[in-house]
Amino acid sequence: MKSLNELRAIKNKMMCQVNLRLGGEAAIHAEAEGAQVHKNYILVCGGTGCTSNHSLDVVKAFETHLKENGLQDDVKIIQTGCLGLCAKGPVVVVHPGSVYYEEVDPEKVEAIVNKHIVGGVPADKYMLKEETTDGSPAKTMTESDFYTKQERIALRNCGVIDPENIDEYIATGGYEALGRCLTEMTPDEVIQTVLDSGIRGRGGAGFPTGKKWKFASGNRGEVQKYVCCNADEGDPGAFMDRSILEGDPHSVFEAMAIAGYAIGADQGYIYVRAEYPIAVNRLEIALKQAREYGLIGKDIFGTGFNFDIDLRLGAGAFVCGEETALLTSIEGNRGEPHPRPPFPAVKGLFGCPTILNNVETYANIPVIFNKGPEWFSSLGTELSPGTKVFALGGKINNTGLVEVPMGTTLRDVVENIGGGVPNGKKFKAAQTGGPSGGCIPSTYYDIPIDFENLKSIGCMMGSGGLIVMDEDSCMVDIAKFFLEFTVSESCGKCTPCRVGTKRMLEILTRISEGKGEMEDLEKLEELANFIQTNSLCGLGQTAPNPVLSTMRFFRDEYVAHIKDKTCPAGVCKKLLKYSIIEEKCKGCTLCARNCPVDAISGAVKTPHVIDTAKCIKCGACMDNCRFGAIIRK
Repeated sequence: MKSLNELRAIKNKMMCQVNLRLGGEAAIHAEAEGAQVHKNYILVCGGTGCTSNHSLDVVKAFETHLKENGLQDDVKIIQTGCLGLCAKGPVVVVHPGSVYYEEVDPEKVEAIVNKHIVGGVPADKYMLKEETTDGSPAKTMTESDFYTKQERIALRNCGVIDPENIDEYIATGGYEALGRCLTEMTPDEVIQTVLDSGIRGRGGAGFPTGKKWKFASGNRGEVQKYVCCNADEGDPGAFMDRSILEGDPHSVFEAMAIAGYAIGADQGYIYVRAEYPIAVNRLEIALKQAREYGLIGKDIFGTGFNFDIDLRLGAGAFVCGEETALLTSIEGNRGEPHPRPPFPAVKGLFGCPTILNNVETYANIPVIFNKGPEWFSSLGTELSPGTKVFALGGKINNTGLVEVPMGTTLRDVVENIGGGVPNGKKFKAAQTGGPSGGCIPSTYYDIPIDFENLKSIGCMMGSGGLIVMDEDSCMVDIAKFFLEFTVSESCGKCTPCRVGTKRMLEILTRISEGKGEMEDLEKLEELANFIQTNSLCGLGQTAPNPVLSTMRFFRDEYVAHIKDKTCPAGVCKKLLKYSIIEEKCKGCTLCARNCPVDAISGAVKTPHVIDTAKCIKCGACMDNCRFGAIIRK
């Protein structure tokens, strides 16, 4: 078991290595007793995105070429968690200097080693090619708008430390907050600190975290209590919690132990998707290390406080993101929601008082104690303090993971950090909150993103997925996509959700196929209101949100599908019409030869014609036309 003083000794020993990656270049010259300081540190993104893009091959290539040059002892290779800029992966950062290499493959590794590591000159050819908002090129992390315009708290260690080395977490101040809570503060003082910070749950609803802890704090030592972590991240396009678990698992353990001390619990559970194998593996490694150090388990820091953590793997049911369904699944039963009240803080896991927060919420907790609640509450807005992590996806240049203060405008996130919409297209909308959220139209492009503002326009923060859409996105199709997901993932326990969402999907399908009627819009709204009011759990209650928000802000598109039998964005297949511009057609016959149903006719060197009755709208003709003579509308 490590004492608090022993932890601080480890921190002092390792700081020279970690500080270098945090911008402290002078650290490379520092002498630390027992610590090996390397000439260079090569950080290779080991998050799911880059790993699936063969970043492990990049690691092996670095090992090979460093050994060939006799540098294996002078240079340290570290597999980190997600570095954030997923669009440029596999990503490599070399310190000192924070030199950023994008889309690295084994062939590029040799040049990076020879030129940068051996020669001392960065390999410009493979460096970051991001253009900053002032028009200057960015080549390092410290020059990139993507990184410099963020405020990383929950993501503070992701892409910086080795998540499989507990000493590196300790070097960043890890477990210091837990030590201070156990040795210097009462449980009520811990709760008051969380209350003073104003932090709200980052899982979607935005309930004040301190209040939740306070509700469960009664009768300490008299009843069994539990601390649970919701890592069942199921929203399409969301990967915030997964990335934190992959890059900084100890921050979650530390926060859960603090929560356990605050409410009087001695057992915690992390409910994580089995589809997250990297996250699960690193959680298991980190948990083993934390137990070996005595930071999880019995008599932590010699205070008599006991707290252990177990993992529970989910099978990928979206409904298990709902708190009562999640707790039921941990118990070994089918993951189905239960009516509330009683809330889990009163009667939760195994019928005992339980607090449940998501990964991002816990990741903020140690920082609140290390830097103070006043510091945390100074960030963001008055009612939504702190920062929020977003998974940027869809029609955006810089796909990836970002963290910004609450109150940052949508425009800032999309344009200044996300790099804007590609191919010169215009921003049309952004979907937040996944299947439970809504669309933010371009008219609200400058809306400050926080819990209250999003709620005021019929949207919600959700866990943090942010999908950007451009002018080529069909909002009817977007609503249909999310509703299809909800129908597929409904647990089926309550009729409003099980049947109501199916009826809504049937109507949306008719509209997307040009078979809708104006009365269908009223039916959609009526069904939506009924489902919201009568569904058993929050997932069912919020299922109609994507439909309602798109109908509110893009009603003209619904009308076009119904009255004009056209899809303005050219997405809904059954409403598409292909035609040939006579003036541009050269009569090359290429379109006719590639049509699978012989719907195109015409003589050589004369304009061709498409028989719309035969056309199956596959798009083969447009793909093969070399003269831009075929249009789709």
